[in-house]
Amino acid sequence: MTSYKELGLVNTREMFAKAVKGGYAIPAFNFNTLEQMQAIVQAAVETKSPVIMQVSKGARNYANGTILRYMAQGAVEYAKELGCANPQIVLHLDHGDSFELCKDCIDNGFSSVMIDGSSLPYEENIALTKKVVEYAHQHDVTVEAELGVLAGVEDEVASEVSHYTKPEEVEDFSKRTGCDSLAISFGTSHGAYKFTPEQCTRDPKTGKLVPPPLAFDILHEIEKRIPGFPIVLHGSSSVPQDEVDTINAHGGKLPDAVGIPEEQLREASRSAVCKINIDSDSRLAFTAAVRKVFHDKPGEFDPRKYCGPARDLMEQMYKHKITDVLGSDGKLAQC
Repeated sequence: MTSYKELGLVNTREMFAKAVKGGYAIPAFNFNTLEQMQAIVQAAVETKSPVIMQVSKGARNYANGTILRYMAQGAVEYAKELGCANPQIVLHLDHGDSFELCKDCIDNGFSSVMIDGSSLPYEENIALTKKVVEYAHQHDVTVEAELGVLAGVEDEVASEVSHYTKPEEVEDFSKRTGCDSLAISFGTSHGAYKFTPEQCTRDPKTGKLVPPPLAFDILHEIEKRIPGFPIVLHGSSSVPQDEVDTINAHGGKLPDAVGIPEEQLREASRSAVCKINIDSDSRLAFTAAVRKVFHDKPGEFDPRKYCGPARDLMEQMYKHKITDVLGSDGKLAQC
């Protein structure tokens, strides 16, 4: 077994407590590639922000669990090399779907895991989550659980409809499972197509889709029922239209892609929402940069010449999210 502490990682307990009290959210960026990891670390160090690097089951299979473990250790050392003596980096499993997967991640250096039993009946979700919590806490690993179901598609996670979290269940669920944080559903969705055109209105000036607002009344009711408890927001990419336009202008086809307005995410981060997940935005930035290089330089075949610009664009996006949306910049006690 490899403990995350041997890799220089931290769990989420302390950083979430500070975020809830300070009115900001910790960025949770999904990564699949070396370039994404480099961009995440560079952005976190430059903005002096704690950061969660998270991987889905599919990303772990893609990258290989052993390689991921050493990439995470490398991320910590890279942050130090960039000048941050005490980085706060979490390696988190996103949407773990079984006890066995969560256990394997815990045994191989993850400092935080999510067990997603939201598709199960309520009591089965509690039983599964409690089982993961009991094992994780033996190793000082923090656990995120989920109540409610987000619509959309991202890796193995898919649902045609959204089921909002029932505020009356959160107190019972959090107490009986012992989870450290809770992902809830109140209007966000996975993927780049978070809403259908029928669910949106159109801006008469730009013709762009305007998504429906988040159900903040549900969030505020949950805050009242479990005050100070760390809340997690999934499906929170904003789907930047500049990147979508670049992709579409250079051979891509992403009609009517729309995300969550950043001002709504900022409002959420001022509440008990202390972790906000962002995945699709980095995929879009990566793809936009690569497509532009291939369009402008069709003879290019050196991966460094198109992955490099992709890394740079993702770093810009990560820094923007940290500073202008989540408010976690400057929150590292020592860097």
